[in-house]
Amino acid sequence: MQVIGTGFGRTGTLSLKTALERLGFGPCHHMVDVFAHPRQIRPWLAAATARQADWDRLLVGYESCVDGPTSAYWRQLADHYPKAKVILTTRDPERWLASMQRTLFAQRRRIESLPGRAAVLLSSLLGTDLAAFVRMVDTTLDARTFATAADREPERAVKLFQEHTARVVAAIPAGRLLVFDAAAGWGPLCEFLEVPVPDEPYPRVNNSSDFTRSGLGRPLPLLLRRTRRRGPR
Repeated sequence: MQVIGTGFGRTGTLSLKTALERLGFGPCHHMVDVFAHPRQIRPWLAAATARQADWDRLLVGYESCVDGPTSAYWRQLADHYPKAKVILTTRDPERWLASMQRTLFAQRRRIESLPGRAAVLLSSLLGTDLAAFVRMVDTTLDARTFATAADREPERAVKLFQEHTARVVAAIPAGRLLVFDAAAGWGPLCEFLEVPVPDEPYPRVNNSSDFTRSGLGRPLPLLLRRTRRRGPR
């Protein structure tokens, strides 16, 4: 593991995944990998309740990780991989909040609605992936921080976002940490990773519209899918 991302969702994590893979630090684990390889859902769910997760097994084949579910374990991963560099993706808090309200918070409202709860219950009865995915998100992703409707109120959500930034900055030595806004482009990222700057624009992917159209925005297809557990990938 060469790079560990600690930023919340909607701070440019998928763009960073794309950038890291372009720079040779891939494959990079991101929540999109869980959708692409749904057999990862249950191992990550098990890791949430384990006293000591087997990070090498969970992340076998990956050279970097950003976004959930790994970002929930940034402290443990930073300790387990002491040579890995750490990147805290950040963003203007008000713009981050607006994006969260259109995407992840909206997804949470759908899951908490009566139809959403019914779908999760049906999935649990059928043994399909949706119920396991929701439990995994609740225990390993930003939903753990924004667990209640009160936590998702604007003032409270921004406060939690800023507190997370402060915790990471306090915990990780300055020489090992890059606080990174995607708006800055390749420059600070490549300097931190000590690699040349590519002759192409910094990637910009997974804006709010992309999220809404993707499986990330509407995970209900997992209601119909039953994946056998065969390991992380």
